[in-house]
Amino acid sequence: MKISQKVKNILSHYGSDCPGVKANLARILMQGHLGGTGNMVILPVDQGFEHGPGRSFAINPEAYDPLYHYQMAIDAGLSAYAAPLGMLEAGADTFAGEIPTILKMNSSISLFPGADEADQAVTASIDDALRLGCSAIGFTIYPGSNATLYMLEELRELAEQAKSSGLAVIVWSYARGNMSKEGETALDTISYGAHIAALMGAHIIKVKLPTEFLENADAKKEYIAHKVDVSTQTARVRHVVDACFKGRRLVVFSGGAAKGLEGVYEDAKAIRDGGGNGSIIGRNAFRRPRDEAMKMLDTLIKIYQGKM
Repeated sequence: MKISQKVKNILSHYGSDCPGVKANLARILMQGHLGGTGNMVILPVDQGFEHGPGRSFAINPEAYDPLYHYQMAIDAGLSAYAAPLGMLEAGADTFAGEIPTILKMNSSISLFPGADEADQAVTASIDDALRLGCSAIGFTIYPGSNATLYMLEELRELAEQAKSSGLAVIVWSYARGNMSKEGETALDTISYGAHIAALMGAHIIKVKLPTEFLENADAKKEYIAHKVDVSTQTARVRHVVDACFKGRRLVVFSGGAAKGLEGVYEDAKAIRDGGGNGSIIGRNAFRRPRDEAMKMLDTLIKIYQGKM
């Protein structure tokens, strides 16, 4: 595998990491149609845990099959496929070596209310990730929840184990808990959560796209005083990238709730133009008929290639 100069430059930002971690980051960054560009499109299918199988897959019954998602990610030329333990186990042998995989290490369920107590259970181990040939682990934190500090301690321990085993670390950072509903996607909370993930040693950071709303009164004063541009999605993405060590950490943005194709494409253009590193898009892919999803993913790749 010949590594592009762009990817070599990105890897140089991770000076403390061992060759194994850098090799696995390179595998993700060099995979698929975006290989070598520094951009990524990753398929995550962990929604069955949190939302349940019916809410996730009834709209497209083929998606109940874990192999369906592996094959979609491979055929679409994506950068990686992320899923919980059981889904990866179902296809790890069949698709060994065909696409980098990410073991989602913790999950929650929606059968009981979370609110301020939002938390996730650790559902896999580093040994599982190594056994399945994964390139990275994924871990969710909920900045704002009463469980935040405990989740950070869990992440510290698992990240240390992962890095010492040569695995990259991807952190899903979702503001949740002691804030308004608008606050969960407010620019100040999204950028704060992204910065926390960077401080915790994440190699790749996943956050939601931020709105122009500002949740914290003290943060709002600073944003206004220093004229932080919140007016466009591109400007807001750029601010989140700045919060990730001025772009020295890779940051990708979730696709969020199901939406129309034009909305998906406009989001991707804002991510690209704001300096983000791509999309991690699940529901907006697997809840569509396969042909439609494949066309959508192809268009996203063209956007990140700068062809649209």
